[in-house]
Amino acid sequence: MSPVIVIAAISGLIILLLATGVPIKPLRFVGQVAIKVMIGALFLFFLNAFGSKYGIHVPINLATSSVSGILGIPGVVGLTVIQMWVL
Repeated sequence: MSPVIVIAAISGLIILLLATGVPIKPLRFVGQVAIKVMIGALFLFFLNAFGSKYGIHVPINLATSSVSGILGIPGVVGLTVIQMWVL
């Protein structure tokens, strides 16, 4: 997907939400989940940066970011264990 299409879609959604109004509770929940996913990606980035000396690498994608963001540090440890022993 090209960046122009993504930016246009996000801009269109923002304009639509500004024009029609949006209930606050669902938007707040979606925002909190999105922030947790971003924090999970940050956790995984630091794990990959510091774990490269020891051969630890967990791919950063939506699924792993969601697990590490929602579960926190235990999720990162769990993903590392799965990566080391299962895969």
